[in-house]
Amino acid sequence: MAENSELSQIATINCKQQAVRAVRFNVDGTYCLSCGADKKIKLWNPQNQLLLKTYGGHANEVLDAAGSCDSSHIISCSADKSVILWDVTTGQPMRRYRGHASSVTCVKFNEESTMAVSGSIDNTVCFWDVVSRRQEPVQILKDAKDTITSVQVTDHEVLTSSVDCHMRLYDLRIGKMFSDYIGHIITYASMTHDGQCYLLSCADSTIKLFDKDTGELLNTFSGHESKDYMLENAVNERDSHIISGSASGEIFYWDLISSNCTQKLTHIKNKPVVSLSHHPTANKLLTACEDEIRLWGVATVEE
Repeated sequence: MAENSELSQIATINCKQQAVRAVRFNVDGTYCLSCGADKKIKLWNPQNQLLLKTYGGHANEVLDAAGSCDSSHIISCSADKSVILWDVTTGQPMRRYRGHASSVTCVKFNEESTMAVSGSIDNTVCFWDVVSRRQEPVQILKDAKDTITSVQVTDHEVLTSSVDCHMRLYDLRIGKMFSDYIGHIITYASMTHDGQCYLLSCADSTIKLFDKDTGELLNTFSGHESKDYMLENAVNERDSHIISGSASGEIFYWDLISSNCTQKLTHIKNKPVVSLSHHPTANKLLTACEDEIRLWGVATVEE
């Protein structure tokens, strides 16, 4: 049955980027981006292990990137304090945004890819209008008291996590913020596909699932090791399983309802799996560990 299909390794790519800081599927899961300590972003067809293009222009490590809704642009952020908008086809930077005072840790597009949202070690979240020629941020959120570790953007909300142990959910339609003190550094926040829950990876080696409307803690997932790594989490395409990397080199799958660990994959033993990205519609996962990305999926048996 598809529910418990064991995932296996489909492809391994040596990115030749010193270390991969983040790996991200594009909007339809056909391609992926790897962000490197070598200051570059690489665009891959992970299924065929094919390098399609390399984007160079940052002056320091690239920490995150995202593809636009039509895959024509990439937004990236770096330890060089800048956010860059790239033309996918030409490989050239189109705009360079310099509003942050420190390393930019995370970046996302909004749904229409008209706006980019970035979070930084300077404790702020900046909104950039990528359609106009405007160089300054359209809006700056200054609520966090420490580094922003992740941002997620829906059609009307922005979810942020921070080293200040707070998650913050901004409702852009009504201009309201909901903030919750979790008691541990939050290394990553994500949302379920149905938009009803958010998931927080915490530095105490847990992942906590909350109801978005009530703020109620629904479930806690554990077994992995955080150590001091900024571990990410993901939800599979059906909202049935929670996924996380570990300092142990493993990838954990938990059942969302029962919180039982249903599967463990090993990327590189005892090397932290720092980044992962789940395919938007299929049972496939990308993981990043050291200088390598791996594509995991269900091996199809040829008839």
